[in-house]
Amino acid sequence: MSAKEGREGNMYLQLFWTFFKLGLFTIGGGMAMIPLMQGIIVDQKKWMTEEEIVDCLAVSQGLPGVIAINMATYIGHYKKGVLGAIVATIGVVLPSLVIIIAIIELLNGIGDNKYVNGALTGVKAAATGLIAYSAYKVGKQILKGWFPWILAMAAFLLIAVLNVNAVYVIIGGMVIGLVYEHFTGDGRKGTGESEKAGDQS
Repeated sequence: MSAKEGREGNMYLQLFWTFFKLGLFTIGGGMAMIPLMQGIIVDQKKWMTEEEIVDCLAVSQGLPGVIAINMATYIGHYKKGVLGAIVATIGVVLPSLVIIIAIIELLNGIGDNKYVNGALTGVKAAATGLIAYSAYKVGKQILKGWFPWILAMAAFLLIAVLNVNAVYVIIGGMVIGLVYEHFTGDGRKGTGESEKAGDQS
């Protein structure tokens, strides 16, 4: 086996083991997994930058399916193509698959136990805190300027107050973002070119 093949095999193993641990130790899954995923993928592994992980989050949120699985697939593909996507996805799904089957069997045997119910209440509360932290961390990265703030607040009101389907809100945000960038992006580019021309003169 060549050194290159060894490094590639090691990367597949790293992808599987990294997402296996994320799937195993993240209570609440989904959005609750995002802050841990950011810490490992960006800070520890340095597989992505902060901007790239936010792009990954945006794409994963806008697609059907569980966001944690979508992100694992995205990151796996980003690192090692289709096979990397498959390996990372299996890694993040496998712990939940095994554990949930075991827990269902256990709960069927225990029945309505107050200690089990208390533990589940604590888990759900902790997961809510993780989701809130994730929203805070992602918000710091994305909500810079008046436009993202207005769009974020509008999306919150549409979903929380008017019960609009989140898929429609995401699609609407994408369309509005494209229109906004079309009209403001050219202006920024033109301004930059004008300033550059002025400096050269």
